Amino acid sequence: MRDRIVPGPGQESVWDYPRPPRLEATSKRVQVVFNGVAIADTQRAKRILETSHPPVYYIPPEDIRMDYLTPTPRSSFCEWKGQAGYYTVTVGDRTAENAAWFYANPVSAYAEIKDHVAFYPSRMDACYVDGEQVQAQPGDFYGGWITQDIVGPFKGGPGSWGW
Repeated sequence: MRDRIVPGPGQESVWDYPRPPRLEATSKRVQVVFNGVAIADTQRAKRILETSHPPVYYIPPEDIRMDYLTPTPRSSFCEWKGQAGYYTVTVGDRTAENAAWFYANPVSAYAEIKDHVAFYPSRMDACYVDGEQVQAQPGDFYGGWITQDIVGPFKGGPGSWGW
């Protein structure tokens, strides 16, 4: 691991996040935009906080334009949350394959994110937390959302797999 960045006032260090990950509700406004359309907008998201990773935001399906999401055959397994399914996002003439994921039957500790959808910010035009456009976590494997109040270093980029 590279040296931990010391958080300033109002900041969180991803190195203070727990393992196994913590699930918490947030009232911050979370928005996802693709091809000029706001496909998600909520103040009822859940955050997953895991050591070395920026938060991942899970949005309730009621606050997503689900008509833009199509289930795909892809699946993956998380040691903490269970089996994930994926969605392709299509708005107009643009498509982002496997750009979002969800847990239809998460393990009991993460039951609150059942059917909530997380989006890879690198595959969307923009994702926002309280009006701030997020940066994508390096490597695009974990899908974390980096904002000015989160400091790393972040796992995911080259050379970080062994952290």
